[in-house]
Amino acid sequence: MQAQLQGNHVATRSVCSAPVTAPRSIRKLRRRQLVVSSASTTQTVRRTTKKEAIKDARDDVRELIKGRHCNPILVRVAWHDSGTYDKNISEFPQRGGANGSVRFYPEISHAANAGLPVAVELLKDIADKYDGVSYADLFQMASAQAIELAGGPHIPLRYGRTDTCTEEEVAPEGRLPAGEGPFPEGVTLPGDHLRKVFYRMGFNDQEIVALSGAHTLGRVKKDRSGFGKEKTKYTENGPGTPGGTSWTIDWLKFDNSYFKDVKKHDDPDLVVLATDECLFADEGFRPYAEKYAESQDAFFEDYKKAHLKLSELGVKWDPEPIEFDA
Repeated sequence: MQAQLQGNHVATRSVCSAPVTAPRSIRKLRRRQLVVSSASTTQTVRRTTKKEAIKDARDDVRELIKGRHCNPILVRVAWHDSGTYDKNISEFPQRGGANGSVRFYPEISHAANAGLPVAVELLKDIADKYDGVSYADLFQMASAQAIELAGGPHIPLRYGRTDTCTEEEVAPEGRLPAGEGPFPEGVTLPGDHLRKVFYRMGFNDQEIVALSGAHTLGRVKKDRSGFGKEKTKYTENGPGTPGGTSWTIDWLKFDNSYFKDVKKHDDPDLVVLATDECLFADEGFRPYAEKYAESQDAFFEDYKKAHLKLSELGVKWDPEPIEFDA
């Protein structure tokens, strides 16, 4: 785990922070499992303080996003890391949450995490470069920066999350939400499924709807989730890797289009899953979905709060959270 910051020296990264690489197949991932950071050709950069290392890493993350148009997958990897949290479990890391465990096999190979080795690999050079920044922090940092650079609200993250160390500490499969049925544990309605998953994390109906609005970024890909088309008129030319089906026309822009487009549900080249459609069909969700479709300002304000809460689920601070003014 991250060693505690002492005096003017940056905490050093131990081998427990090493990720899996993006595999060509899960079989290859099983063989390799971990890549020790010391084997990287990226030169480690030491800074006077941990806070300075975090600031510099954040600058590098922003440049990565601008150059690779990878906003959606960086949001997703952070969500899937923190979304394993179970408020009924007190022990770390068994409770799940934002602890960096998604970088380890077998969690990275869970069905809901298809494609996420790409995100881990995108961030690996930055992780190796800044030895005072945990993967748990880096995933959440990348997500917040991806949203802000796409036109979304500034999310005032705090840093200092402790990483999990080994593949024995990963979250069990089945804690993340599904897009379509059949849903687990005998749940039949998509709204009830969302509540079962998000209530376990400590969210309420308003927060569930606000967080769902992040689907304004990104696409579903048939080879990963089985949903959508191979390509549409909105995705066939990228930017980034072409293909898939998006929720919105401008799927690299963070705004309230998701709610508008789901409500209309009149474009065959946009995806609307059961867990999207229920936001307007479910009586408990509908008032918030209608509100966000009408007011982007209201959506941004509520989303910012819910995202910040999501980013700190299950966190063990090392030693105390580090705050930034901007």
